[in-house]
Amino acid sequence: MKKRLVLVLLSVVMAMIIPFSFAACKKNGKLIRINEVTHSVFYAPMYLADALGYFGDEDIEIEITNGGGADATMAAVLSGAADIGLCGPEAVIYVAIGGSNDSPKVFGQLTKRDGSFLVGREKIDNFDWSMLEGKSILAGRQGGVPAMTFEYVLNKLGVNATLNYDVAFNMMTAAFESGVSDYCTMFEPTASAYQAAGKGYIVASVGQDSGELPYTCYMAKDSYIKKNGDKIEGFLRAITKATKYLLATDSATVAKQIATYFDGTSEASLKTSIDSYKSIDAWVTNMAMKESVLTYLQDIMEHAGELEKRVAFNDLVITETAQKVYDEIYG
Repeated sequence: MKKRLVLVLLSVVMAMIIPFSFAACKKNGKLIRINEVTHSVFYAPMYLADALGYFGDEDIEIEITNGGGADATMAAVLSGAADIGLCGPEAVIYVAIGGSNDSPKVFGQLTKRDGSFLVGREKIDNFDWSMLEGKSILAGRQGGVPAMTFEYVLNKLGVNATLNYDVAFNMMTAAFESGVSDYCTMFEPTASAYQAAGKGYIVASVGQDSGELPYTCYMAKDSYIKKNGDKIEGFLRAITKATKYLLATDSATVAKQIATYFDGTSEASLKTSIDSYKSIDAWVTNMAMKESVLTYLQDIMEHAGELEKRVAFNDLVITETAQKVYDEIYG
């Protein structure tokens, strides 16, 4: 655990110099700097909230950087390089266990399933998880939610495979293309674009078998949340409205609206990605995390041997503002 915390702190410099993925139009509003774990259609509600002007309605400007992994995202939050982190809540758990005078808290959940898709080198019409027996899979960083969830799913299904933890999260696709491992997990739109280019084939959705868990959440230092209540509420309101819009709108329309956030990716590919995430019920409507899903995540972490001790829900999560926003929009 101490080793992991040291690695997180050593990641601070890297997190501070990662270039911006994009910046919202400046309107002299309240700036929020967000570091996302990766850039994916999985986080479409956030980009859509910007595209539809929902952040502007709250007098909020956003700037987004790409962490390339939960450890770097948490490092950016701890160092002050980012106000808000978007990544798996395991990062908050690790910091809480290590001890901190200003521990980050989760104040909003965005996704409720594993958002990765398993990509193989050959097309398989009737894939079965037993086909992974004895195979090597690039599934993410050891101790990260993607890798731990994948390991948990394999164990539940009684499949023995080798998970390759040697490749950095944001380098997995390149490594797979170069010949590393038999399978690789990828987020959208990368998975669909990879398949469209004829480089591999999507064979399964990890989220369909992982069950509901708090896969990706928004977190910030406790002091930031207390000092910026209006910003946090406006931020959650914008994203909750965007999620409601996304789920009620055809994917082709949404693809057009977020296309500028994915340079080099076709609208057709974005539509496919959105359809894929809708099909697995990826997004929450109520961003107030439930205690049951955090318990499940800690079960997964414990199974992976990555949990030194359990942390109480109320020590990690703040739900009042997200619940208030949900009641306002859906009430």
